[in-house]
Amino acid sequence: MPYPVTLVLIAATALVSWRAFHDRRLADRLILWPPAISQRHEYWRLASYGLLHADLAHLLFNMVTLFFFGRLIEQVMGQLTGSMLTYPLFYVGALVVSILPSYLKNQKNAGYFSLGASGAVSAVLFAFILISPWSLIFVFFIPAPAILYAVFYVGYSLWMDHRGGDRINHSAHLAGAAFGVMFMLAMEPRLAQVFLEQLMNPRFG
Repeated sequence: MPYPVTLVLIAATALVSWRAFHDRRLADRLILWPPAISQRHEYWRLASYGLLHADLAHLLFNMVTLFFFGRLIEQVMGQLTGSMLTYPLFYVGALVVSILPSYLKNQKNAGYFSLGASGAVSAVLFAFILISPWSLIFVFFIPAPAILYAVFYVGYSLWMDHRGGDRINHSAHLAGAAFGVMFMLAMEPRLAQVFLEQLMNPRFG
């Protein structure tokens, strides 16, 4: 089966999210809630929150993005390392790393909750952008070069993270994006040179 890990991640996330829409106890057990980690040592929440989503639109957006970009990253990581474990470890690592800034900032905030796979999906997306910066990606059905979308995405996330008030964890998006790029470069440092060469020679499509 092609891209088995990506498809399993999508299926698992969709099933758990859908069930949690109707099961508050399950959602309460998996959501990122800092006191449960710092006081009860429920460390699984640093990753399990990524199986939950606020609503169907949130779930669909993340899973569609993961489907289109995760398959290539899964393939590339498998080819570079020769192991099927690299990509799932990358994804789980992205969930943990992307939420750490929020967790550390809100360790004593009993009113803070976070959920959604957006941080890990951002890691996958930015790993793709590193590999293919001039590929056209569709943003609300409008085609845009991946590198330009990345610049807008980072700028918007920084602005909204500073501004706050929209209940979206923009710091997780930023941390996930940074993790995706750093993981790829740590795995294959030559990608930095390839990225720069592609950046200087735009090829749209």
